[in-house]
Amino acid sequence: MIPVILSGGSGTRLWPLSRKLFPKQFIALTGEQTLFQQTVQRLKKEGIQAPLIVCNQEHRFIVNEQLDAIACKPQTVIMEPFGRNTAPAVAIAAIELLSKGRDDLLLVLPADHVIKDTKAFHEALATAQIAAEDDQMVLFGVEPDSPETGYGYIQTGPELELKKANNAGLKSAARSVRCFVEKPDYETACRYLASGDYYWNSGMFLFKASKYLSELKVHDPDIYETCKLALENGLRSDNVISIDPKSFEFCPENSIDYAVMEKTEGACVVPLSAQWSDVGSWSSLWDVHDKDDQGNVKKGDVLLHDSRNCFVQGNGKLVTLLGLEDTVVVETKDAVMIAHKDKVQDVKKLVNSLNAESRDETQNHRQVYRPWGSYDSVDIGSRFQVKRITVKPGASLSLQQHHHRAEHWIVVTGTAKVTCDDNVFLLSENQSTYIPVGAVHRLANPGRIPLEIIEVQSGGYLGEDDIIRFDDVYGRNNSPQTHKDIAEI
Repeated sequence: MIPVILSGGSGTRLWPLSRKLFPKQFIALTGEQTLFQQTVQRLKKEGIQAPLIVCNQEHRFIVNEQLDAIACKPQTVIMEPFGRNTAPAVAIAAIELLSKGRDDLLLVLPADHVIKDTKAFHEALATAQIAAEDDQMVLFGVEPDSPETGYGYIQTGPELELKKANNAGLKSAARSVRCFVEKPDYETACRYLASGDYYWNSGMFLFKASKYLSELKVHDPDIYETCKLALENGLRSDNVISIDPKSFEFCPENSIDYAVMEKTEGACVVPLSAQWSDVGSWSSLWDVHDKDDQGNVKKGDVLLHDSRNCFVQGNGKLVTLLGLEDTVVVETKDAVMIAHKDKVQDVKKLVNSLNAESRDETQNHRQVYRPWGSYDSVDIGSRFQVKRITVKPGASLSLQQHHHRAEHWIVVTGTAKVTCDDNVFLLSENQSTYIPVGAVHRLANPGRIPLEIIEVQSGGYLGEDDIIRFDDVYGRNNSPQTHKDIAEI
């Protein structure tokens, strides 16, 4: 059994905490580890191999850093140039494995789910494995405990008779599928809950690689053909595959559910009761947290008075609430979002409006993480910008040049190795230097502690695409798209 972890989502309904370039799966929302790390960690079980990770190319350094932090070495990391939903992502993983003569069971898992009862999850996996080895396509159906209107549902039929289960004298517990149902209204959801025949669609699957591809060829052959071509034309380096963007651009966008599961005759449901949540909204995040006596969830520097059933998260500032109920308040360094809990499913509409105005707040946090460290945009004006830059020990930024801005660097902590045209020199705490417009320069940390500097940019244009990169230890190229997406390197 090989886990295929899908980590390319954007998590827009958890804005402003989740951003395009640092989405919810890479954030520690429910504990010390991120959702992505929790997903990997719960797969440490005999019979489950190292995972295969599918991620967006923009997130590759975040993925590597978070895997290193939990000492996990994946079999393969497949990097998509852009998202095309789950059906193509899993198709590429299956094609890659079959090309190596391996027809393993693929355990398809989104990277951003919460599962509190790991033992129950493993028991469901054992049941699902029996069905998948019997050529069934398993979907994990979560046993509903409330009339949830934010999930899709699956109506199930009788339990299946499986050869392997019968031969071993086991009860399969896998149920046939009658139909898939879109997100219902509240009254309909109440009927589903009362019937006992409906399960929430978890978006988690188990099936043979060959079975998935054979069904995909029948029901959506365009996805199969374009994915096969995009993989063949991709670039390979060690255990990393970069999908060819020119081929992948023509791939239809579709989910596993719509492309295959709703059309195949071989689908079945294995019930899962493991305290699962897809953490798809602020109300569902409220559901999975411990609460005070008034039903409030408080994170950060928060003070509440006469308020009930609220979710409040601060990030540096004191946040206070007075006389509110069922309210979500999320504060970050550059944005504040306030919503009634009944409206949090519509946060995506706010994000769409901000995107229509080309607002950067949907792309990045004010503090931006890079493979060499991070930077925080402390202040910005029409002709200046101030950043606090942190460089990891032994790390360095790219060798680069700007045509429209000059930079002043002041060392706050650590030692900086500075390249400015033909000059290479060291700076210690409280020392500074000036990088003129057009100078070819690099900042590096040769020390054993983090390097912190204050950078003051000045000039007529301060856009992050004003960069020409000559050399980069992380292999980032110098295309215009990279300028826009990767920002200040």
